[in-house]
Amino acid sequence: MARPGKAPKRLLIVDGYNVINARRGAISGAPGSVEASYSLSDAREKLISELMDYAGYSDQSVVLVFDAWMSDRTARTEEKHGAVTVVYTQKGEIADRYIERLCDELAADIELHKIEVRVASSDALEQTIVLGRGASRMSSRELMYEMAQLKEAGIRRVIERPAVRRTTIAERLSPAVRARLEEMKKK
Repeated sequence: MARPGKAPKRLLIVDGYNVINARRGAISGAPGSVEASYSLSDAREKLISELMDYAGYSDQSVVLVFDAWMSDRTARTEEKHGAVTVVYTQKGEIADRYIERLCDELAADIELHKIEVRVASSDALEQTIVLGRGASRMSSRELMYEMAQLKEAGIRRVIERPAVRRTTIAERLSPAVRARLEEMKKK
C-alpha cells in the first residue's frame, strides 16, 4: 500500500487515433473549419502538443499510443516529449492490445495504490477490459473536455495572478543602513 499521505503517481494512457477520430467527428459539420483539413500527421502533432500542455497542467504522465496495424512499421518505437511518451506500435499490433498489456504490467501497482491509471478510449470493449485490470476509463470526448477545462483554468490562474510588487534596494536595507546612507548623501 502507498505510504499514508503520499498521493499515487498518475498516468493517463490515450488511444491516439480514437481521440483524433472523436475530434474529427466533433468538428465535421463545422463549416470552413481549418482543423477538418488537417492531415493525419498534423492531427498527431497537434494531439501530442495538447497532451504535453495537459500533462503539465494536470501533473501526470501520459502515454499516447498510435497503432500501426496496417503500416509497414517493423518495430515498436517510443518517443519522449516531456511528460508524454508517444508509442507507435509495430505492424499487426493494435493500440488496444498495447494498452491492455500496459495495464496488465501496472495492475499490481494499481492494486497497491502506488499508481492511478486512466485510459482514454471510446471503444466500449477496451473500456471494459481496462476496468477489469484496475484502471479507470474515460471517453475520448471526456478527455477533450477535461483538457480544454484544465487549460482554461491554468490560463485563467496565470492571468489572475496578482502582480508582484517590486521593491527597491533602499526598501531592503535596514533602517540603520538607510539612515547612514542619507547622512552620506547630505555631505
